Amino acid sequence: MSERTAGRSAAARPGAVVVGAGMAGVQTAVALREQGFTGSVTLIGAEPHQPYDRPPLSKAVLLGKAEGSAFDVDFAALGVRLRLGLEVTGLRPARRELDTARGPVPYDVLVVATGAEPVRLPGTEDVPGVHLLRTLDDAERLRPVLARQDDVVVVGAGWIGAEFATAAREAGCAVTVVEAADRPLVGALPAEVAAPMAAWYADSGASLRTRARVERVEPGAVVLDDGSRLPAGAVVVGIGARPATDWLAGSGVELGAHREVVADDRLRTSVPDVYAVGDCASFPSGRYGERLLIHHWDNALQGPRAVAADIVGETPAPYDPVPYFWSEQFGRFVQYAGHHGPGDTLVRRGDPDGPAWSVCWLRDGRLAAVLAVGRPRDLAQGRRLIESGARLDPVLLADPGRPLKTASL
Repeated sequence: MSERTAGRSAAARPGAVVVGAGMAGVQTAVALREQGFTGSVTLIGAEPHQPYDRPPLSKAVLLGKAEGSAFDVDFAALGVRLRLGLEVTGLRPARRELDTARGPVPYDVLVVATGAEPVRLPGTEDVPGVHLLRTLDDAERLRPVLARQDDVVVVGAGWIGAEFATAAREAGCAVTVVEAADRPLVGALPAEVAAPMAAWYADSGASLRTRARVERVEPGAVVLDDGSRLPAGAVVVGIGARPATDWLAGSGVELGAHREVVADDRLRTSVPDVYAVGDCASFPSGRYGERLLIHHWDNALQGPRAVAADIVGETPAPYDPVPYFWSEQFGRFVQYAGHHGPGDTLVRRGDPDGPAWSVCWLRDGRLAAVLAVGRPRDLAQGRRLIESGARLDPVLLADPGRPLKTASL
């Protein structure tokens, strides 16, 4: 907290404004009330929809099994004012104001929770039939594509590409996934871990084409750099996301190499009384000795509690969670906890060609990360071992018949 606000009680602080109505923003508003903040709380969202959760978009909502995924939060009862369909275009810290199309919005304390935005495939901006999958409107536009069982080309074999391909195959679409790298999940997992996952595509009836770059997209077709033409009633682009922070340009808020907000270990930014949480912010991890930028749901759930605690003056412990995420793809439940690096020792648990297996990464004899495919107990126990910092016996760890926790020394 800044000197200007450190001495004030929560009741004396008239205005907390949260920009971004996704998981991080909603949970920040909720956490403020739960932790006793009695000033006004305003939640601003660029979309006109009632705030909603994103994970179901690539699953139940996309397949028409659910109409939406609105958060079960009574904002009126919490005394949280919603301002939806309002895009924030700038920040002026000296005046403690946000710029919007409807005029300035003052704040006393500000929380930036604008998340990430998908990276677009260059040259496709005006091509019909090219889709992203990030918002409720995106999912609504894609539902009839699946209902018609169109031929679909997915660009990118990352997490979102795999999840969409899974849903499209379930709907009966012919699916081709195009990946520029030599394997799926190239930015997330090392080759020896990700390579066996390529077989999942064929098992589901989807075609995976690696080392394939898109030359251009035409109405009804995707043309690759080798001259191949892939029929495409729809093209879904899943080539990554970047922090949605363009509106902070010139504000004095420090941005990092990925254009993310650089936050400290209490999620405070370089500007007094401005915090950042969720996909748009990085934070220093004492556990891993580096700054982490985490684009996953669990981070957006946990960070708001730390932000709210600092705002109300509770001086929380440094924010340093064990990162966690999950993905459902091709009939498999994939979970990951922790953070691994190229120098960590990889230990396998089980056959990667089988239905259930895990991979562990050790750093200085301690568990740094665990990936579990169909082995939720390994994930749960591994997460606790990462938190405790216990030393492990790699020989015991490699035995998939033993509970993971029994490898502790």
